Amino acid sequence: MAFRVGFGYDVHSLAEGESLWLGGILVPHTKGTVAHSDGDVLIHAICDALLGAVKMRDIGFHFPDTSSDFKNVDSKILLAKVYDLIRGKGYSVGNIDATIAAQKPKLKDFIPLMEETLAEVLGVDAEAVSVKATTTERLGFEGREEGISAYAVVLIQKES
Repeated sequence: MAFRVGFGYDVHSLAEGESLWLGGILVPHTKGTVAHSDGDVLIHAICDALLGAVKMRDIGFHFPDTSSDFKNVDSKILLAKVYDLIRGKGYSVGNIDATIAAQKPKLKDFIPLMEETLAEVLGVDAEAVSVKATTTERLGFEGREEGISAYAVVLIQKES
């Protein structure tokens, strides 16, 4: 098969006094993610999408939250390791499309740097990485600012 598609989703609760890492960058906010790693929901969703595209389970299987090796780990490291697994199966990224769902903070000013950062970690052109953000119109846990989620779709292609 020359092309494969993967889908990923991640969610973390938000709390005061925590850091908010999204797309590999620190986003200033009064709340951050509660997590074993740095809690970067965007990168975690992308990792799951990549792993799913090649039927390699999920991020929790490869980097369990029961392991001290991954305590407070920078999710960019996890993304690089996942991409090494994907390349090991002979695939490369065609493109990534992702959406972050959060009522606050407003993310539009941070998205270009997220896209550049993700592209740099993966060694792909920034045009291959699309990040969007949406509120949930104050509905659900994101709307109540109890948590944040991200969705990602990836297209990978077999390398020649």
